[in-house]
Amino acid sequence: MGKKGVLLVNLGSPDSTEVKDVRRYLDEFLMDERVIDIPYWKRFLLIKGIILNVRPKKSAAAYKKIWWEEGSPLIVISERFSEKVKKKIDIPVALGMRYGSMSIEKALRELEAQNVTDVYLIPLYPHFAMSSFETVVEKTKDLLASSFKGMKMDVLAPFYNNPEYIKVMSQHLQKELEGFDYDHILFSYHGIPERHIFKGDTTGTHCKLDGSCCETKSVAHETCYRHQCFETTKGIVKELGLEEGKYRNSFQSRLLKDPWLKPYTDFELEAMPEQGIKKLAVITPAFVADCLETLEEIAMEGKEEFLAFGGEEFRHISCLNEDDAWVDVMVQWINNWNS
Repeated sequence: MGKKGVLLVNLGSPDSTEVKDVRRYLDEFLMDERVIDIPYWKRFLLIKGIILNVRPKKSAAAYKKIWWEEGSPLIVISERFSEKVKKKIDIPVALGMRYGSMSIEKALRELEAQNVTDVYLIPLYPHFAMSSFETVVEKTKDLLASSFKGMKMDVLAPFYNNPEYIKVMSQHLQKELEGFDYDHILFSYHGIPERHIFKGDTTGTHCKLDGSCCETKSVAHETCYRHQCFETTKGIVKELGLEEGKYRNSFQSRLLKDPWLKPYTDFELEAMPEQGIKKLAVITPAFVADCLETLEEIAMEGKEEFLAFGGEEFRHISCLNEDDAWVDVMVQWINNWNS
């Protein structure tokens, strides 16, 4: 029996809000073939020739709006969460990021220094997507094969419908809604291109994005981001007994002009006030830690957009972050693996 250890992995962040650091981060992120899945030469020309000449300045300005004194909110929150987990288990825990200087390789080196040979990889994503969960798993596999040949790993599966996760999410939402007489709850998930859904269909025939395929039982659901998002909403709705017509799903953060999963969050925010929805709560269950997409895109830009189109009250529901109940759920999952 080897020595066991845990590797927590989240997305990552630029080292600072300086344009050069944001450009370096976006270069690594967008050049990932599982994020922008087009032939390398096209991706190279698009990213290096166009996007990196325009987007870093805009993204740096957005990061400045949400940056904390301690650094990137995503990194700080993830570190706090990791430290809380460490204190409650008796095996090593390391934190890495898929992109940026706080790399998966550095985290593996940290575990290696503690003589860990059996790694429990925990991608901090509730849902499967090739641009999030899968790229973390494949990157870690590649590193083990090339630089950590004495290590083996197990992977925590996407936990989008795990009862413990649904319960802690529901309790968190209920607490955050206290004192807010909302008209509607918007479950805003990070978007992905529609083609990623078809690529992830292991049957090759099930996914049609026609409104029924996500409701029809299939092995394709094991790698279907859209289905898994809808299941998370269903689980929370059932747990809290939310009324039909008082909630809906949407997808945020589009990139480029390809068709992405619909409905789009920004379109929903613009349309809701005309539908009589004046008091809105927005929750972002695709993320376990607040980041640019939640703090700037939703809590700032989303709120401004909703109010500009006639909304009256807007409440952003924070992510689970370092919530003690969420820490306890993670500790339970780790202990189950370690037993």
